Amino acid sequence: MARPSPYPLELRRRAVRMVAEVRPEYDTEWAAMKAVAQKLGIGTTETLRKWVRQDQIDAGTRPGTTTEESAELKRLRKENAELKRANEILKAAASFFAAELDRPHTRS
Repeated sequence: MARPSPYPLELRRRAVRMVAEVRPEYDTEWAAMKAVAQKLGIGTTETLRKWVRQDQIDAGTRPGTTTEESAELKRLRKENAELKRANEILKAAASFFAAELDRPHTRS
């Protein structure tokens, strides 16, 4: 399970907005990201780059899996795993009861 981000959602949104705002002032997008990351105390520029890319995907300007789609996939995978576990329990119970029915019973 992924650990929660140490950066609040509002900081991430602000950082992404700032990159878009200051991008024209720098030669490359990476340089803009590096400056914003340093200014806001974000651990690495790569972290900010991932936020920017995910924001572009969510906005539909870049191909990829949106945040909403990722959450839905995660929910469906969890539900699928729970259903598989329940199915295994039911199979085990059915075979147990089938064995009980096949066993000869003695009357007292």
